[in-house]
Amino acid sequence: MTAIGSFLLFLLDVAFWIIIIQVVLSWLITFEVINIRNPQAANFVRLIDRITAPVFNPLRKLVPPIAGIDVTPIIVIFAIYLLKSIVASVFFG
Repeated sequence: MTAIGSFLLFLLDVAFWIIIIQVVLSWLITFEVINIRNPQAANFVRLIDRITAPVFNPLRKLVPPIAGIDVTPIIVIFAIYLLKSIVASVFFG
């Protein structure tokens, strides 16, 4: 059982870091630090967007931007934190 719990915690950690990368990428693109006309950068941004879109898009329909700021990543990170707490308590007591 601890192997399953460890694997689930690992997956949640990976999801957390993918969301952090997506947020940082969006800032870097907004402030023109990264040029998405660069093919490698564009491919990486599309990859991260494809990974996060299934989670973000349904939430974006429910929660509109607040003062122009997309709070969806904050909600998802909070949900990941809760899931990690639940998994840790179930599998590791």
